[in-house]
Amino acid sequence: MQVIRGASDKYASLQSLTEYFEKRTDIHGLLYVGYPIIGNVDGALDIDAMLISKEHGVLVFDLCEEVKVEDREEIRDELYNKLRANLSEYKSLHKKRTFMVNIEVVTYASGWKGLTAEEQEEDVITNHSELDKFLEGITWGNSQYYEHLLQAIQAITKIRNTPKREYVKKINSKGDKLNKLEASIANLDHKQSAAVIETVEGPQRIRGLAGSGKTIVLALKVAYLHSKNPDWKIAVTFNTRALKKQFEDLITRFVYEHTRDEPNWDKIKIIQAWGSPKSEGIYYNTCLAHNVEYLDLNMAKQRTYKQDKFQFVCQKALEEINEFRHLYDLILVDEAQDFSKEFLKICYGILGESKRLIFAYDELQTLGDSSMATPEEIFGEKENGKPLVVLNNEDDRPRQDIILDVCYRNPRPILATAHALGFGIHHENGMVQMFGNETLWKDVGYEVVEGELREGEQVTLKRTSQASPFFLEDHSDIDDLISFEAFQDENEQADWLVDQIYKNIFEDELRYKDIMVIHTDPLTTNSAVASIRQKLFAKGINSHVAGAANPDIFVESDSITFTGIYRAKGNEAGMVYVINGQNCYSGYQLAKKRNILFTAITRSKAWVRVIGIGHSMQKLKEEFLKTKEDDFQLIFRYPTEMERQKMKVIHRDRTKSEINRMQKRLGSLDEIIRDFENGDLYIEDIPSEYLEILRNIISDES
Repeated sequence: MQVIRGASDKYASLQSLTEYFEKRTDIHGLLYVGYPIIGNVDGALDIDAMLISKEHGVLVFDLCEEVKVEDREEIRDELYNKLRANLSEYKSLHKKRTFMVNIEVVTYASGWKGLTAEEQEEDVITNHSELDKFLEGITWGNSQYYEHLLQAIQAITKIRNTPKREYVKKINSKGDKLNKLEASIANLDHKQSAAVIETVEGPQRIRGLAGSGKTIVLALKVAYLHSKNPDWKIAVTFNTRALKKQFEDLITRFVYEHTRDEPNWDKIKIIQAWGSPKSEGIYYNTCLAHNVEYLDLNMAKQRTYKQDKFQFVCQKALEEINEFRHLYDLILVDEAQDFSKEFLKICYGILGESKRLIFAYDELQTLGDSSMATPEEIFGEKENGKPLVVLNNEDDRPRQDIILDVCYRNPRPILATAHALGFGIHHENGMVQMFGNETLWKDVGYEVVEGELREGEQVTLKRTSQASPFFLEDHSDIDDLISFEAFQDENEQADWLVDQIYKNIFEDELRYKDIMVIHTDPLTTNSAVASIRQKLFAKGINSHVAGAANPDIFVESDSITFTGIYRAKGNEAGMVYVINGQNCYSGYQLAKKRNILFTAITRSKAWVRVIGIGHSMQKLKEEFLKTKEDDFQLIFRYPTEMERQKMKVIHRDRTKSEINRMQKRLGSLDEIIRDFENGDLYIEDIPSEYLEILRNIISDES
């Protein structure tokens, strides 16, 4: 028996009800609080609480907090009729013409005392002993429909609304396979459903891999809480501008399903994190409301050189704000791993007393161990040194720390390859990066096959069958799911790519929007893809660079999407091509390059092709082949803290000026070495103090 706690203000009745069911170990099912909300022609209908169990079917509770006894038969009838009408739409709950689900509706009023016998007969329960008797009197003889019932309840909001590809004629074409895949993941799973509904006062963290449904859950959460609290001022923010349209579409659809009405966009703001006088944003609105100096990107560049520009402006605003004003009742942050703790502190500050800050992020999106600050770092400490915010998951309260460990986007071979190459597990010069918290591997759906998940120990990890459902990969052979190709030059790469896209459209029955081409160097995307787009156009295939015409638009109809990595984040496609993969093999800022490769590969929900040019691409392909030989298990020695710190130093991010300065100094060192080799310089020519420093450095490194 599990209780999923949504938003409700009927505290006394709910406490009594949840206490009862948490003690009933003989009932198998779920008790939803404040869910579902059923949309109909008259608007939204809230259900206070609902039990779904194998033993009793569906039991809806009309909760009454009043002490005075009143007639609530009409309320019970409305709850029954509208829930029955909603569930009757599901064919899986029928046997021929017979509806196979038992639905009961009762009023639970723990404050009512001294009811007459007639009043008690009217489906009214006032205490636990009466609830015992009521449950004894109702049994569901069709418990074989329980799983279908649970799916229907959790699917009252469908998370995907992708129109079927009516033009698909070939059985097992790629278009046909995508149809079947999308139908299989059309509804929320149990953990996603709980993440949507569970509502807390204070911060709530939602963690999960790419493809685990975080964006969908956030959009559903907005719709759910907007429907329950139409007067709340809600802000949704993110780092990738292309997500705005996606959020608008999802929230509009979800609110309509709840209320049969459009969202009130005066109350829901889908806005940028930075913002400007021309475009609303969290930072801009905060500066405006608190009368502190606002800095745009160019102004920030003039004030700081090394620090992240947005982090700098947020930090400056925090220092200048004496007392925060209440601007929003709820803020939801997607892709929180892309934001600094200073930005999250601003969000926390402008929420008033409620502090309803919901932030979602990908545990491994940036692969580093410092990509996301801890709650203590974000929210600070009290005067006694204890954390100001503790994210608890207590049994009798809604969860504040939610982990979505099932990946519904990437098939297991694709996800494991992304991790293997992202961390550089088979890189010829050693691992590129690793996060410090070993337990994260289990949190995001890996299990230990051999060895130990501990520093300095050899370990073999693989995806669990629960976290990577087999249906995501069994539609195609491994070699079709993912492949790496190395070419001699750019022209050969372009010709191969154009031929493959032509085949995808005209033979594989994929739509234009099913295909995404990601370039690995975001600074040169426009120029690098120009010749490929020209060759596609010559074959009658339109294409566009995401964001070029409209920064908020990612996909266009009847046009292939080309994109750099930053706009690709948060989006997905059935077929993903990653081009110029050689850029991610070696060189300066290798950790950043491997993060780009990881993120690009994980945009695919079915097939991925990583292609590139020359020797470096061939070496990258060899890393993939080693992962494939290991049956997409991750086999490596877990690096120690000292080794991880050294990786950070070697592969750290550097500015252009830092890279130029280093290259000049390495050039000078190269000249010194040649002078030694040619006999133009001797060891005696170097001052003794310099030699001592060099000896110490080499000794420490060894």
